Amino acid sequence: MSLVKKDLKDSIRHFTPAWFAVNMGVGIISTLFANFPYGSTTAPMKALSAVVFFLNLLLFVAFCAASTARYVLFPDLWRLMINHPVQSLYLGCFPMGAATLINVSVTLFYSEYGFGGSAFLYTLWGFWWLDVAVSALCCWGLVHVMSVVHDQSLSRMTAIWLLPVVTLIVASSTGGILAQALHPLSEQKALITLTFSIFLVAIGLSLALMILTIYLFRLIVHGPHPGASVVSSFVPLGPMGQAGFSIVLIGDAMRTFLPVHGNHSLFLSSAQVGEIVYAVCMCIAFVLWALATMWLVYALLGIQAVVRKSRFPFRVPFWGMIFPNGVYANLTISLYRTFDVRFFRVWGAIYAGITFAMWLVVSVITVSMVYHGVIFVAPCLEEIDMARDFVPEEKRAAEARVKAAEEEAAQSTAVAPGQCGL
Repeated sequence: MSLVKKDLKDSIRHFTPAWFAVNMGVGIISTLFANFPYGSTTAPMKALSAVVFFLNLLLFVAFCAASTARYVLFPDLWRLMINHPVQSLYLGCFPMGAATLINVSVTLFYSEYGFGGSAFLYTLWGFWWLDVAVSALCCWGLVHVMSVVHDQSLSRMTAIWLLPVVTLIVASSTGGILAQALHPLSEQKALITLTFSIFLVAIGLSLALMILTIYLFRLIVHGPHPGASVVSSFVPLGPMGQAGFSIVLIGDAMRTFLPVHGNHSLFLSSAQVGEIVYAVCMCIAFVLWALATMWLVYALLGIQAVVRKSRFPFRVPFWGMIFPNGVYANLTISLYRTFDVRFFRVWGAIYAGITFAMWLVVSVITVSMVYHGVIFVAPCLEEIDMARDFVPEEKRAAEARVKAAEEEAAQSTAVAPGQCGL
């Protein structure tokens, strides 16, 4: 579909779940400012993180309002969107975008600024449980829809298949952040949160690895996707990078939480178990970082192969590049803090800068296209709009003849009273 300027109502009609990928991208930029390996504890870096956070919060509220208006004004679009094999998968961006807001709220506003006290932290904890519920619904629900509703084939498969299952991984990392913040207030709540985080990352990572195995087979058999779909080649960095970050948090928490005093379990009451789990988690995180690096190389090779042959227009799904690259940079920085190896510090800083530059470019293009009203395109509506806009020449001619006859009849009716009065 060509880019056509749309009014407000038509823009809302074409407002797709893919817009929540913007929240994911903006959210990870806020996180990178807070975790940057150079000067992250300085006031300017904290301020930048806070500014981007409030921008993300504003966008999230606006996107929720636009989405609500879309399905209230056009209720039939929900079924169309769910039945679309690509657009429906972007529903997973909603809980992941919300998770980035919770992350920064805990690490920056609660931990650094001391905002809100325990009431604020428990409120965020409640929002996390809601986010977990929505993430689970996306994971199991959308995968089920993919299997029974969508018409799938290996040749049409993209890395977007990962979006429903990555929701659990992102929710797990948020749980790891919350668990460490909750521990001074309630050991029991912290352990419950950490246990659920382990449960979530185990399922999400397992499903992601299964899908990535199929995706690699698809790349070998059919090659990289042509056109704008090739941008989704960066998506595999997401589950690898975020799962690695989640496992780092789990290892840190286990070393802090164990032993649990007064517990009769040999596992929970042993101080050595915490250190062992910590060491195992750091090794797993490094392996996941290595796998993410592998997928980064494949993504760059695939994109350059496609770009050399053709060009493609900018679309909202381009925002899907920001979050995966951002979590890869964030994991790299976390490994620097774990291993104290300069390579991870320098590479993490460089890649965070690259991600920030990508975010700026994508943001400027998006703002320009939103201003001109040409970026709102819903693929699930393309066929409907094309059928609506296409009018055969014969039908146009017939409508013109009918309109001419109606105008002639109206003129005759208008003249008749005057003739009777003569």
